[in-house]
Amino acid sequence: MALFRLSDQPFFPSPEWAEENGLLAIGGDLSPQRLLAAYANGIFPWFSEGQPLLWWSPDPRLVLYPDRFHRSRSLQKTLRRQRFTVTFDTAFAQVIHACGQPRGEAGTWITPGMERAYRRLHELGYAHSVESWLLVDDKPFLAGGLYGVALGGCFFGESMFCRSRDASKVALATLVERLQRAGCRLIDCQMATDHLLGLGACTIARRDFLRQLQSVVHENLLPPGRWY
Repeated sequence: MALFRLSDQPFFPSPEWAEENGLLAIGGDLSPQRLLAAYANGIFPWFSEGQPLLWWSPDPRLVLYPDRFHRSRSLQKTLRRQRFTVTFDTAFAQVIHACGQPRGEAGTWITPGMERAYRRLHELGYAHSVESWLLVDDKPFLAGGLYGVALGGCFFGESMFCRSRDASKVALATLVERLQRAGCRLIDCQMATDHLLGLGACTIARRDFLRQLQSVVHENLLPPGRWY
């Protein structure tokens, strides 16, 4: 396998050329055109501050089919209590900034440049946030949330954060429900975590993911900015 250096044009090599760990290419930029081309081809950026831009397409791939989302008894109870107020696209900048806060020694991959790039995608109607709110001293408190990119019949989940128990799970559960109603058939979760596996996500071979992605990403689910 070879590691590709990207040119100024927003084109990518085939994900099948990725290294064993999923790393495919280096360089390029975070322009909306390149980011959308990446997602449409099953590729995403992931790098730390001080590193060059790195582009990945791991094998296997973690996905969540909306109709297979697992609501545990405790989560169902929390949803019934309606403890959180869930909104969409009302605080994108706050959500991505919260997702980018360092978590222990691992640091963060959501650099200031990444924040700016996805805020631009949000302005164009492709990147979206889901927010879970609590009332604290009669004031709204952002307790958790997530953000990602919507293309056709696929939602590409990027990151989530939680400041109050179950806040991010409630945001995800509400998102899944909305996406189902809109006709979304695939949620890309990128790489496996115990948290997402426990919510019904599963790993599939990259070739299967790419095949499914191509079958849904060009669907006219809803125009940008009207995805739910």
